[in-house]
Amino acid sequence: MIGKLNHVGVATPSIDESVKMYREVLGATSITDKWAMPEQGVWVCFVNLPNSQIELIEPYGESSPIHGFLAKNPKGGQHHICFEVEDIIAARDDMKARGATVLGEPRIGAHGTPVIFIHPKDMGGMLVELMETPKGDHH
Repeated sequence: MIGKLNHVGVATPSIDESVKMYREVLGATSITDKWAMPEQGVWVCFVNLPNSQIELIEPYGESSPIHGFLAKNPKGGQHHICFEVEDIIAARDDMKARGATVLGEPRIGAHGTPVIFIHPKDMGGMLVELMETPKGDHH
């Protein structure tokens, strides 16, 4: 069912500070500029790795869903893990059929493809994002 690991989502109070850490401490050299996704309530940027990406997410606006996470984890931390799927609608229907709680309907994620989230209570305590495999090169 699931395809490759696309990215690990990391919530942060400051993308700029996180980027500095990934560059200076971990030696990352390929990092996208940050951009706003007001419809999702986040600022986003990606740290490109040879085999995956780290998605840095920072709250955008007062109603950002990331505020609650950062209230419990003030320094930030792993927010979600994202796997690719061939067909987001089929994945959504399969998750529901297996009894998993799908949070909302598919929407367009940071890679420009449809995504859904599966509730942590059904995923071993971890928020799981499923995203339709992007067409073409997305790294």
